[in-house]
Amino acid sequence: MPQGFDLAALRRHAVARSLFTPTTLLKAVEKLGGFVQADPLRAPARAQDLTLRHRVKGYQAGDLERRYPRLPLQEDFFINYGFVTPELRALMHPRTTRRVWDKPRWKLAKAVLAEVERLGEAHPADVDAALNHGPVKNWFGGNSRLSTELLDGLHYRGHLDVVRRDSGTRVYALGPPWEPHPDPQIAMDAMADVLVQKYAPLPAASLSLVIRMLFHGAHQWRELAPATIARAKERLAHARVDGVDWYWPADEDPTRGWRIPSQVRLLAPFDPVVWDRRRFELLWGWAYRFEAYTPAAKRVRGHYALPLLWRDQVIGWANAGVKDGRLKVECGYVTGKAPRDAGYKAALDEEIQRLNIFLGLDD
Repeated sequence: MPQGFDLAALRRHAVARSLFTPTTLLKAVEKLGGFVQADPLRAPARAQDLTLRHRVKGYQAGDLERRYPRLPLQEDFFINYGFVTPELRALMHPRTTRRVWDKPRWKLAKAVLAEVERLGEAHPADVDAALNHGPVKNWFGGNSRLSTELLDGLHYRGHLDVVRRDSGTRVYALGPPWEPHPDPQIAMDAMADVLVQKYAPLPAASLSLVIRMLFHGAHQWRELAPATIARAKERLAHARVDGVDWYWPADEDPTRGWRIPSQVRLLAPFDPVVWDRRRFELLWGWAYRFEAYTPAAKRVRGHYALPLLWRDQVIGWANAGVKDGRLKVECGYVTGKAPRDAGYKAALDEEIQRLNIFLGLDD
């Protein structure tokens, strides 16, 4: 093990490599491996915007949704739903699905494809109005339109592209034909490298888990997961710290003296710094949980608690909301109180001001 290599070095590595100097939107997505996870909840902004605001110069809420139709980015499912580069998307298609459609369902789906082709660019409401498929129970247990469910399924299967969003609703067009990758193992290795680029350093158990999650994006190659995990461990740098094996890209040095600014950052619940909960507990010594879908009476930290990063330590969380055009931020701390560091209060105020600007609010 290199001299000075410990959890503190891993923690600095994890923070500094992910929270790089802000750059352009496209370069930021590429530095994140070519994938940004998306989530529809807005508290006070969507997760993709909360993630990108730390990494894109002058970023404001909604910029990704407004700008991606003009950029080489596309919506698709990787290990989660989000925005991906065309290069990453091409690794996943044509893909099979865990849920196989029968002939009656495909007949309905082909009618949807024909209607999208007729419209050129299709809003779900227009497709539903033309085909009148009616309602269906969704996987949340609520009601949705069958046409919308078919559009989602056809998009996942690579038959449709999302060309833009209208007030948050996906608008579809026919997708291109897909050429199978000539070497599935190479494709899986490339996707594993995307995950490592985005989430490293990773403990061994998390590395295996995220690679197995690739069945969401490349279901047809799910049996290659064990070989992909083994191959990743062979080519990645690794060290054992406090009884845990950690992995990161072979060209990176966690001990090089990463610079961590004296800055507060309120992170999205799905930000790469905090996304892997196992890694979170190993690096910061407490359990963060996303509680948006937890009954209110059982929540410990709040509906959409944002992990609060001070320098290289996640010391607590914040709940942020906008009411009557004003941003309100309430913080909680693992120790029960705010740090006594002389610069902390000023750094928190600066982060709240950045959040105001990002949301387009008055100070």
